[in-house]
Amino acid sequence: MKILVVDDEKLLVKGIKFNLEHEGYEVDTAGDGEAAVEMAKSGAYDLLIMDVMMPKMDGLEACVKIREFSSVPIIMLTARSEDTDKLIGFEYGVDDYITKPFNILEVKARVRALLRRSTIHPVQETDNRLAIGSISLDPERRLVEKNGLPVELTAREFDILELLMRNPNKVYSRDKLLATLWSYDYQGDERTVDVHVRRIREKLEDTPAAPEYVLTKWGVGYYFKG
Repeated sequence: MKILVVDDEKLLVKGIKFNLEHEGYEVDTAGDGEAAVEMAKSGAYDLLIMDVMMPKMDGLEACVKIREFSSVPIIMLTARSEDTDKLIGFEYGVDDYITKPFNILEVKARVRALLRRSTIHPVQETDNRLAIGSISLDPERRLVEKNGLPVELTAREFDILELLMRNPNKVYSRDKLLATLWSYDYQGDERTVDVHVRRIREKLEDTPAAPEYVLTKWGVGYYFKG
């Protein structure tokens, strides 16, 4: 697994790189957002860790540009702890947040969790492909299609959609989705789920404001109409 760590704090980057390499990952580094975008274009990385505040181009702008051509999982480092800042990041395609100062054990745990969910699973004897209406999802290849055309989802968006499609018409509360998919001691706002569901609808639904597939059970949660 190859990881790109991007931050203008050289000592911090050196520490993250050392610890991740000790875990067996291959790690490249960069010091600004522009370099991160250019390096990400190679498609060589399985995960990106980026700081928000960087010279030349900040992490959020870099994330937006990377999402134009890649769904690689992105963990954002930030000194801000406000949930509103994190929600903005999720709008831009960030998969997870780590607030500075952090314990390196948390970084390792979140990296493992995201890579575990985004890695292509080995081919199994049975076909686990899910198809409901015009939406199909291939969990082995981590691919989603609508009417036979590919749809680019982030790692977290894919996880939410897969869970809902595997359990059609079952309503999941925001708390349940957080506990299931943000399993590593997530202390964030429930609105995080709303942001991800809205982004899924924007990518899958013909009319996101009047969805056909990913529906809301008001006062309860979300479900995929089977």
